Formats: sequence, structure tokens, C-alpha cells
Amino acid sequence: MSSRRLFVALRPPEDFCEALLDAMEGVSGARWQDADNLHITLRFIGEIDRHMQADVITALESVPFRPFPIALSGVGHFERKGRSNAIWAQVTSSPQLSELQHSVEMACRRAGLAPEIRKFVPHVTLARLNSGSGPIGDWLATQGSLALGPWQVDSFSLYESDLTPNGPIYGEIAEFRYTR
Repeated sequence: MSSRRLFVALRPPEDFCEALLDAMEGVSGARWQDADNLHITLRFIGEIDRHMQADVITALESVPFRPFPIALSGVGHFERKGRSNAIWAQVTSSPQLSELQHSVEMACRRAGLAPEIRKFVPHVTLARLNSGSGPIGDWLATQGSLALGPWQVDSFSLYESDLTPNGPIYGEIAEFRYTR
């Protein structure tokens, strides 16, 4: 049986994506994200088979949430072993976002997935970095005042991540919309 690499995420509106694309320059060797790959991960699932995928979809259909505003403010970076490996736009802290992420996590657990052990750090990844990437300090300083939003979140989606030699390609599998 074939498996799929999945994650649950929020997709920023098109005007947010365009503004983020405008900020994506100035770090040599950075692998900047395409507009289609910009998202806020609520839960990385990883490789699962189609039966488990069906269970995850069923569980996610039961996630209660009401529309809420979300905004981006500032930028940052992740490090591994003392070296920056990603730069990102920060999502403004929001109780509603935290509640949605927690509900998604609980739904994934009900579907039979192991608990996520990493702390939820809401962000939109803008670029991946490697040992050949240039310094990021000037970019962080220049883009530090980045602020977008808010936008109204009224849905979240389950995505597949197809890893290719040119980077991942994301495809939406299911959308879960707010219904009254």
C-alpha cells in the first residue's frame, strides 16, 4: 500500500502571499518558497497510508472552530546545530489560533497518530538555508518590521507534500470550512 506525506495547514490569502514574495530576496543561496508553498503548519503528520488518511480526514471533519482574525508581524529564523536553516514570517499570537491547533492535534491523536512532541511555533517559512547560504542578519534587520493583516481564517486544509529534487510540491487533499 502506498503512503503519503501529509500536514494540516492554513493558507494565507493571495495578497499576503504576494507581499511575502516581495520580501524574498537578499540572502544568497537561500531556497525561497514559491507562492503555492506558503502556509502556516498546524500539524505535521508525515508518512501515512490511505486507510489512516481516511481516518485523519474523518477526525478533522469534527474539529470545531469559529472564524478568527490572524496577522503576521516580524520575521525570525530556525537553527539546527548552531546554523540557521530557515527564515520565516512570524504569526501574531492568538488564542483562537492556539485553540484551532490544539483541536487539530487532538483530532490527529483520535485518528491514531502519535502525539506531536515539538512546540507549536506559528510561522510561514519563507526560505530554506544550507551551508552555502549567505548571512541572514541584514535580511532579518531589513524585514524585521514586516506586518500583514489581519485576515479572517474560515478554513484549514489537509495537504500532501510530494518531495522532489527541486523541493516539495504541496497539494490540497481536503479543506475544512467553518459551517454555522
